[in-house]
Amino acid sequence: MVKDIASNFRKGQVIEHEDGQLYVVLKAETFRPGKGTPTTSIDMRRIADGVKTEITVKTTDTIERAFVEEVPHNYLYLDGADYIFINNENYEQISLTGAMIGDGLMFLQENAECRILMFDGKAITITLPSRVTMEIMSTEPVVKGQTASSSYKPATVETGARVMVPPHIGVGTRIVINTEDSSYVERAKD
Repeated sequence: MVKDIASNFRKGQVIEHEDGQLYVVLKAETFRPGKGTPTTSIDMRRIADGVKTEITVKTTDTIERAFVEEVPHNYLYLDGADYIFINNENYEQISLTGAMIGDGLMFLQENAECRILMFDGKAITITLPSRVTMEIMSTEPVVKGQTASSSYKPATVETGARVMVPPHIGVGTRIVINTEDSSYVERAKD
């Protein structure tokens, strides 16, 4: 294990907390008040049982980072409650639960290349591509007179995820989505 300062942690990284358990970072934010000590707030999920917790520490406090191996896999299919992935190098299949995938589940597409984080030969969590391209399945009609550039409308994509899109985007349009914050990036160029 290696120690790193709290402000360096990002989503998807794995830490070994003081209780000896492994946690995956869900969100890390650094707060720098005008007066006082800067702090880092880390939302994390315990890998063993999925319990979510949050810690707030000084940005310069050290936390142990677990050494994990990132192995590229492709998503194949859903088998009951398990999501099946294949390693393209040795063709071994691995199954993950929905809890291990987390919020990225709504952007998981067949044949999508993902990175599975392994610790001591066991899968602990997954990293999805930062951007995915999906088709709009339904959206609300444009309200006449609503032409402000900052106005967005809700839309549902092929996996059921809801995304806010500009008013000119309609059903059947393929869009690029940022998987980190579920935001619309641009119209797909394919």
